[in-house]
Amino acid sequence: MANIRLVETSLRDGNQCLWGALGVDTARTLTIAPVMERCAFSAIDFTTSTHMGVAVRYKQEDPWERIRGMAQACPTTPLQFLSTGFRFIAWETASPEFMELAFRTLATNGIRRFALADPMNDAAANVDVARMVKRSGGEQVVGALVYTISPIHDDVHYAAAARMMAASDDIDALYIKDPGGLLTPKRAQTLIPAILAEIGNKPLEIHAHCTIGLAEQTYLEAADLGVSAVQCASGGAADGTSNPSIQRMIANLRTLGHTVEIDDDAVAHVAQYFRDMAQADGLPTGAPMAFDAAYLQHQLPGGMVGTMRRHLADHRVPHLEGAVIEELGRVREELGWPIVMTPFAQMLQTQAVMNVTGEDRYAVIPDEIIRYAIGRFGRPNMPIAPDVLDRIMANPRTKELQEEPAMADLATLRRRIGTHLSDEEFLLRATMPANLVDAMAAEGPAPRRYDPQTAPVMDLLRRLLARTDLTRVSVEKAGLKLELEGN
Repeated sequence: MANIRLVETSLRDGNQCLWGALGVDTARTLTIAPVMERCAFSAIDFTTSTHMGVAVRYKQEDPWERIRGMAQACPTTPLQFLSTGFRFIAWETASPEFMELAFRTLATNGIRRFALADPMNDAAANVDVARMVKRSGGEQVVGALVYTISPIHDDVHYAAAARMMAASDDIDALYIKDPGGLLTPKRAQTLIPAILAEIGNKPLEIHAHCTIGLAEQTYLEAADLGVSAVQCASGGAADGTSNPSIQRMIANLRTLGHTVEIDDDAVAHVAQYFRDMAQADGLPTGAPMAFDAAYLQHQLPGGMVGTMRRHLADHRVPHLEGAVIEELGRVREELGWPIVMTPFAQMLQTQAVMNVTGEDRYAVIPDEIIRYAIGRFGRPNMPIAPDVLDRIMANPRTKELQEEPAMADLATLRRRIGTHLSDEEFLLRATMPANLVDAMAAEGPAPRRYDPQTAPVMDLLRRLLARTDLTRVSVEKAGLKLELEGN
């Protein structure tokens, strides 16, 4: 039996899976931050460049301000930034010097732990990025082994990737990242020992989703097999397509004889906060999920299944869902078995829908599939099927994208965007439309306090104040009647 550590995921992954990355803002983050610091988590899975872009685009909030506030409130708990390949906020592949500036600025503002999840499972690329992160001031680097099911993603594949990353002095730990929630306890019994045999004394963590009801049992099996930490969400941000409930996981680990050193009162407070927040803001909460074997075929993250169904319904072809799922597996094999995670999950789904609803397979090929084929996202796991590659290369759009200019060098971008800008503002303006950054700046500092008990009342007041067609408002509750009348 072992001491199992906890990584808390509500603010990043729970928020993303259940609330489309829109449920949490700066006030909701900083209100609970001091309590999360008391919990004694080994780390908090805090943000990604995607979440930073959402803060600007949809919340008109400065993501750097949010990072600094959280880091100030959590001086002993490392905040984690998830990096998925050589990109920052924009989908465009960034230059090494641009990414190094991004990592350095993140570290300067308070990010101490960096999780590297290459969408191709390219261990060599993770080693290169880890070196860059450490050079930029990052304290901890965790290399991801992104789990998927395919003929080439066997235990030997993962053991080889683990061996390469563990040999790097710049990678401090590894973790199995299972975005589809596909890892079964039975497969864990061979996969985890194969990885542990290659990584020496470096710790191994596990991160999985509850999408088809496997994650909790797999976590418990992983703890018995030697995993040092499990990644969980709290209260209303757990379960469903999110990560396992942290309170249930603590109870089950202890019942099975493991030690979990944590402040239980603080953990309960955090869980209740996310339940209250979800209820006050009308956000969906996760629930334990039943097993669904269909996911083992298409492997789409839970949120994307809903997107697919909505897309098919909008085009009045919901009856094609089964054909799209079957086609998605065929497209994935033809493209060399890419892992079904961002950005490839979206690309595979789009191509499958187009193949099924179009006159001919690959009659329409999205730009992102072409960019994948010409190597803009890294090295494919396996060569693309020759007939599909021929069709892609014969597409007139392919030549245009091959000639597409790469991101300008850092000095050129500085001159173009503004040499007087701080690194923080420069990175936002280099990756987002100027009008969005201007709107964020115009809003000024974000609110820092949030009370779920008063949130519904404050929302009602804001909506009433925005109305121009009201001359009289009456508010009634037991023992109170308030009437407001305008001139």
